[in-house]
Amino acid sequence: MTLTDAQWEQIEPLLPSNAGRRGHPFWDNRRVVEGIVYRYRTGIPWRDLPREPFGPWKTVWKRHRRYAEDGTWDKVLAGLLAQADAAGQIDWTVSVDATINRAHQHATNTTRPERDTGGAGENHTSQPDGFVPSPIGGEREPAGHGIGKSRGGLTSKIHFAVDGHGRPLAAVITGGQRNDGVMLTEVLADIRVPRLGPGRARTTPDAVIADRAYTSGVNRQMLAARHIKAVIPQKKNEIAARKRKGSAGGRPPALDEQTYKQRNVVERSFALIKQWRGLATRYDKLAITYRAAVVLSACITWARI
Repeated sequence: MTLTDAQWEQIEPLLPSNAGRRGHPFWDNRRVVEGIVYRYRTGIPWRDLPREPFGPWKTVWKRHRRYAEDGTWDKVLAGLLAQADAAGQIDWTVSVDATINRAHQHATNTTRPERDTGGAGENHTSQPDGFVPSPIGGEREPAGHGIGKSRGGLTSKIHFAVDGHGRPLAAVITGGQRNDGVMLTEVLADIRVPRLGPGRARTTPDAVIADRAYTSGVNRQMLAARHIKAVIPQKKNEIAARKRKGSAGGRPPALDEQTYKQRNVVERSFALIKQWRGLATRYDKLAITYRAAVVLSACITWARI
């Protein structure tokens, strides 16, 4: 068993049903979902998934692909976030950061263009420019499959936005070479917490905590335009450039040092998901299937509260 009864009681009502549609009805959803979780926690090949507890590996794999393509786990996460928000359990002081994971050779044997043009976000909503049809399956998939070259070789990067308790609100997958600061707008755009009652979904944090990789005039202007408090230290070269200009350099941006001490929650969140070996090392060919597992781990995190 990989899920507690309490966690499954929260997740099960949010899963889709194919009742009334063509084909066989979904059998034993819990068994299949636990098979998906087991595979990513252990990092084993799909074909090595134990049959007795989880059933045929093809059934588990096909369900995971289907949930990745139709955005099921994003919808489950949205439902869990809506419940948590209604109970006042979300801390809207959001921390943003990224972590690099090595791509296994099984994830890199697809045709990839030299340049990765974007990241993998929610797949069941409209996608930004830079997404192209995948050679595997035909669904919308980022160019390069979210795999790029960095100092560690072929890698993928998980960009996270977490609440003040370190629980994921948004996840975007890019190639490992992708600059963290450039992705800030896209990561924040992935935050969407629906209301259980009337009203629009919440998409704006109270504050964003990030390290020096995110400091830029563009990012600060974007946050200010959305009335989001920026808790981002400046780089040394930015400070030196402003001082060289004298009074023309203007005032330095304010930094709430006490709030900045909370930035470690995103690092602890990365430490938690990397306990899943199938996430710490990427084995998936497609960025959307890899990201679906990241979002599934976030669902389990939120189902614990």
